[in-house]
Amino acid sequence: QVQLTESGGGSVQAGGSLRLSCETSGDRSYSYCLYWFRQFPSKRREGLAYLEHTGETDYRDSVKGRFTISEDKAENTLYLQMNDLKPEDTAVYYCAARPDSYCYYYTLNDPEAVPDWGRGTQVTVSP
Repeated sequence: QVQLTESGGGSVQAGGSLRLSCETSGDRSYSYCLYWFRQFPSKRREGLAYLEHTGETDYRDSVKGRFTISEDKAENTLYLQMNDLKPEDTAVYYCAARPDSYCYYYTLNDPEAVPDWGRGTQVTVSP
């Protein structure tokens, strides 16, 4: 199990950028998939991106080219760089982790398969 703490959310105008951070700690004895999810005001959740222990990444189609997931292993910090933000990006953003060597794309649509979550950080994009 790992502990996750997000930061970096805020309010921006459409077209702006934000960089979210996620400090990770705890048991890293196993290989982990690291994720960014978001939850809309409707409470619907969707996965945005994941990073495998190998460094492989994948993204939800709707954010490809705009969002970038990365990691600073020395600082145990996961990042999500978000560019060209749109009002429909307004949501609570979460980092999350799954103990597996491979993340599998389908897990972006199955948050129940991802057991470890941060508390979230609000992102609000004004038109």
